[in-house]
Amino acid sequence: MATPRFLCDEMLERLGRWLRAAGHDTAIAAPGSDDRALVEQARDQGRWLVTRDRHMAHFRNGDGRIVLLESNDTTSLAAELSERFRIDWLHRPFSRCLDCNAPLQPATAEQAERLPPGKRVFAADACYCPTCDKVLWRGSHVRRMRHTLENFAHRRWVVARN
Repeated sequence: MATPRFLCDEMLERLGRWLRAAGHDTAIAAPGSDDRALVEQARDQGRWLVTRDRHMAHFRNGDGRIVLLESNDTTSLAAELSERFRIDWLHRPFSRCLDCNAPLQPATAEQAERLPPGKRVFAADACYCPTCDKVLWRGSHVRRMRHTLENFAHRRWVVARN
């Protein structure tokens, strides 16, 4: 079974960023996006449209690709989505840009030179986003985020952070 691809509406941006952190191909709707356009985007791109908008769940042209979640907080939303899909929260952690969803590449030595001086110790593991033209490093924030992803993966919903 292929790994599902997602489109999160703007209300679920935080969940979408956690899916990206886990390595899942996840588009996030721009603020103010038209509901019909989102349904068409999901259909055209073969994505599951994840929403909390009950109105959107009733679009006839959604081809059954609209996933209506009921929860309010990110941790509960992650649990609910995991019940619907077999989400592997440790799929390919930190392999996608959290901002634009592009697959990250290992940073070249030249790209790693762009790291702030105090962060160049992370140059060997630095990643590059070809779309955003950003060089990223695996600092302490990655360790904290990985802990949350592990909690999601092991269904430890209560201790996971938003």
